[in-house]
Amino acid sequence: MNLRLAGIRQSFQGIEGFLVTDMNNIRYLTGFTGSSGFLLITKARNIFVTDFRYKEQARTETSGWDIVIEKGERPKTVSTLSRKLGIKRLGFEMSVSYEFFRRLSKRDLILRPFRNTIERLRAVKDDEEIELIKEAVTRAESAFFDVKPYIRKGIKENKIAMMFEERLKKRGCRHIPFDIIVASGKNSSMPHARPSEKMLDAGDLVVIDWGGEAGGYFSDMTRTLLIRGANTGKKKEIYHIVFEANKKAVSVITPGIDGKKIDNSARYVIKKAGYGEFFGHGTGHGVGLQVHESPHITWNKKESIKEDMVFTIEPGIYVPGLGGVRIEDMVAVGKKGAVLLTKLPRELEVI
Repeated sequence: MNLRLAGIRQSFQGIEGFLVTDMNNIRYLTGFTGSSGFLLITKARNIFVTDFRYKEQARTETSGWDIVIEKGERPKTVSTLSRKLGIKRLGFEMSVSYEFFRRLSKRDLILRPFRNTIERLRAVKDDEEIELIKEAVTRAESAFFDVKPYIRKGIKENKIAMMFEERLKKRGCRHIPFDIIVASGKNSSMPHARPSEKMLDAGDLVVIDWGGEAGGYFSDMTRTLLIRGANTGKKKEIYHIVFEANKKAVSVITPGIDGKKIDNSARYVIKKAGYGEFFGHGTGHGVGLQVHESPHITWNKKESIKEDMVFTIEPGIYVPGLGGVRIEDMVAVGKKGAVLLTKLPRELEVI
């Protein structure tokens, strides 16, 4: 935690204090898992402010922070503390609501916006964070093996999704990272389709996108299965193209590469095969305390990849009327290249 605070203080330019209001960033800096609070960080003081509900929890979960219990409206509390701490120029996260900014700007403070200051630190994981993500992967993959025997012709999409959620919780996930996607047949051509009453049928592609959790850190993965049936040649073709795109993207990952180049490597494989118009989302995204965070592996955002970043690689092809394929893995960036965190087989499985 002290190293993380040191990283924040290095960004202090033209300010005497920094206000942190994003709860994920608060957890990252303090370990606090509650739902209300803010931080005031100066070069000499670490102030954690929360309300009465979390008084004991804050004392239990945090260390090295002066805990203050707020009793009035938050902008007034920030102003009062800033005055006591000698803060005239206050940095703040640009993710604050406009209403909060408007009210705070009426106080006797010079406000300086900062964009993604903590998020950039969070993008590079330490050993403890990577171990928690690995556990989140293990829990998610164990849930997949639990549910897989039931993924057969005749079962409903929403039944599979409910089974995943139950197994994830039994495996120790306190939180489900996102709504589980189970999309079969024509539904699978929608990247974020919601599970429906549709039954799996012969020849269906079945896209399953789910994740696990451990210690507040998440995992995110997708596998596509094929239900045995007739006229599946085109579906097998697009599966193998996506698989090649996945492998190609993983193979080019190395510290210092631009995220756009990773995206381009996967996109080129799909475009060369004639399916470029059917791959419209980015190739990957960071995963940690949030399911979607930095870095962003996409064609329209330049981002330098660093050692110990953790992100997904998830190319896909989605053909309306036919179906879709997505193969999503999680990688950690090692000294020489990508380390696959997901261990599930990636080859096409016909069931």
